[in-house]
Amino acid sequence: MRLALLRHGRTAWNEQGRMQGRADLPLSPAARAEVARWRLPDDWAAARWLSSPLRRASETAALLTSRSVAIEPRLIEMDWGAWEGRTLAELRAQAPAAMAANEARGLDFRPDRGESPREVRGRLAELIAELADAPGPGDAVLVTHKGVIRAALSLATGWDMIARPPLRLTSAIALVLRCDGGRLELDGSFRL
Repeated sequence: MRLALLRHGRTAWNEQGRMQGRADLPLSPAARAEVARWRLPDDWAAARWLSSPLRRASETAALLTSRSVAIEPRLIEMDWGAWEGRTLAELRAQAPAAMAANEARGLDFRPDRGESPREVRGRLAELIAELADAPGPGDAVLVTHKGVIRAALSLATGWDMIARPPLRLTSAIALVLRCDGGRLELDGSFRL
């Protein structure tokens, strides 16, 4: 089974560098136009589609396919808790030592009243195991968020989220993972 993990198009908060987490913002008008030009390779035509319940992801999925898209709660973005709507620069300026110590925790980094990347990895691993065991087309397109895609990259490569990621995650790039016999591995990426 292959998984293509796509990040939603940009929102106003993305453009301002704000952490969105569970805030349910729509795509910006410019993002709608950009996403409408994205295309998946032909070998993904039969894949099943799943999307985060947040509007920015479900709008992205609707722009990319006319097929049915299942809403999957486990694809929701990492919960940024009290930090939602803030920028990293603001948080680092407010409490530099505390923020540096928290960021050095990698998978156990935790926003105030939020969720850790390790917790995101746990819910994502559960979903991937279910997809691998499910009947139907093997491949799946998952329209989700940067935090979830980072967690998937960590699951597939063992990345601890302290060192640089093994693959640079940018917008309009799909992360491709392969699940074979319960083992998840990085299978590359493609430009949308």
